Amino acid sequence: MGVSDIIKQKHYEKVLFVLHRHPITFVPILFLFLVLMLVPIAVYLLIENIFPSILSGSILYPLAVLLGSVYYLSIYLFFYVQFIDFYLDMWIVTNDRIVDIEQHNLFHRVITELDLYRIQDVTAQVQGIFSTLFKYGNVTVKTASTTSNIVFKNVPNPNFIREQLIKLADEDRKFHYSQEQAEG
Repeated sequence: MGVSDIIKQKHYEKVLFVLHRHPITFVPILFLFLVLMLVPIAVYLLIENIFPSILSGSILYPLAVLLGSVYYLSIYLFFYVQFIDFYLDMWIVTNDRIVDIEQHNLFHRVITELDLYRIQDVTAQVQGIFSTLFKYGNVTVKTASTTSNIVFKNVPNPNFIREQLIKLADEDRKFHYSQEQAEG
């Protein structure tokens, strides 16, 4: 799925950045997935050592296999939903606007657009030791409207993005001001 499939570009519009969350922010979910994958194995080994005859029954062994299978399928589904949420969250910055695409779960997506000339303030926030070491953070784009603030969550190089957005907003304001002067 390319950018042109997601947004309808204007004829003069160029895509400058397509931003996703920093990959390091997915590591805790991956670690949790791996730990949860080991839980049934640990439970099996524990039961096998403490009560070796329990799992040899004709009813309990198939039941244990069924419960283990349901558990693993649930873990895979959880991981898949988390990965989709991580991967499909994106921010597209063009020379005219910002498009914020947020995937909230499998069947819920919110797309917000913001014209660059409406930007009033851009804030970069790097918080914590991991954010500082791996150079990722949040970039908040504020407008005069109280409902249309956009937050780029856990993006790489937030200070660079902040500087670029300020520069692009200034250029877009000059462009729109010159358009108004030409019309007026």
